[in-house]
Amino acid sequence: MITTQPSESCPFQKTPVGQSYDVIVLGAGPAGTTCAAILADAGKSVLVLERELMPRFHVGESLLPKTYPTLKRLGVLEKMKQSAFPKKYSVQFVTEMGKLTQPFYFDEYIPHESSQTWQVERADFDLMLAENARQKGAVVRTGAHVVDVLFEGDRAVGVKVKLKNGSTGDDDAQEDNMQEIACKVLVDATGQSAFLANRLGMKQADPLLQKGTIWSYFQGAIRDEGKDEGATIIMQTAGKKSWFWYIPLSDDIVSVGCTGSMKYMFPGDGSTPEQIFERELAKCPEMVRRIENAKRIIEYKVTKDFTYRAKQTAGPGWVLIGDAFGFIDPVYSSGILLAFASGEFAADAIIEGFGKNDFSAKQLGNWNERFVAGLAHFKRLIYGFYAPDFSFGAFFKKYPECRNQMTDILMGDVFKPELETLFEKMGPVVPPSDL
Repeated sequence: MITTQPSESCPFQKTPVGQSYDVIVLGAGPAGTTCAAILADAGKSVLVLERELMPRFHVGESLLPKTYPTLKRLGVLEKMKQSAFPKKYSVQFVTEMGKLTQPFYFDEYIPHESSQTWQVERADFDLMLAENARQKGAVVRTGAHVVDVLFEGDRAVGVKVKLKNGSTGDDDAQEDNMQEIACKVLVDATGQSAFLANRLGMKQADPLLQKGTIWSYFQGAIRDEGKDEGATIIMQTAGKKSWFWYIPLSDDIVSVGCTGSMKYMFPGDGSTPEQIFERELAKCPEMVRRIENAKRIIEYKVTKDFTYRAKQTAGPGWVLIGDAFGFIDPVYSSGILLAFASGEFAADAIIEGFGKNDFSAKQLGNWNERFVAGLAHFKRLIYGFYAPDFSFGAFFKKYPECRNQMTDILMGDVFKPELETLFEKMGPVVPPSDL
């Protein structure tokens, strides 16, 4: 349900916690639970520590087709097929002039069931992934506030954590129980709080992509019919200073958000989030048409979608995955795809490290180069989206052969060097600085 609230009867809250594990994973989002499930399936003892109770609300609902292999590897593909999550077959764009472009239908490029993906409610989706990790043998504990990482020299060897309602499942246990728990490898999957990267001073922001977002959920909005009903639609506003997402969810609800530079969206004139949203909505007739008769069902929310990444993927005994390593602008719905990929890459490197008894930065981060290259492919496409003098429509008229490569990225197939030819033809497209 969209309105899911954290529950004191959270199924993981009183899970007994031991004193030592092969791997401790901080965070039970898609990155952390993917990594945990793969490690547990390989026979490693794994503890997942999640600060919030589950299910918990989270924005970021749209899956790309290339999440299919991970869903299959995790063993949750059949659950996805049986779920009520709306099916997504394409992505469509609306230009700043209000023109609807031809949809990118994924099955025109992948004649396989993996061309169809889903729009998910993250509370339900993340809970499913956490439960899957537990079923594979990981210990998943919620209400766990990690206050520090323990080091021996420069190597991470454990965490100091405050556990709510005791650590043994005993109702009479101390309400807040501080423990030190040891591990051979620590995986930071704490999302945009970037727990370890911030503590080690490794977080670097992208000065060209300092964005802010205002978003909410609406019920009763206009949807397209048939195959297009579950499509993600990205709409630029007149002047290209902001853009809207439109993501259909279950129960006749759509997620609608508006993103622009922090300086533009929040000029400091005292405007409320609702006033700013309405200001930008007036510049997007297609979005007005879709939601003018819809009912907003939650308050407007504000997030700072600052694009950043850590200086390194791994160090002695520790690894950063998902948004804890890096976050990029959400325009191409890359978040869960990158969370899955980094979770898989890190898990495979850790498993290999246990085989060699090697927990060095080089071993644990042996996937860094490949992952960062894929991240860069998304980011360069985002630069083109924001560049005021660049038009993808004009570009594809000049280079129609590049349309397939663009679709590869829109599907999440970003970890291959062949995409470089697209960016060579695009040239040095750079958006104006947001600073």
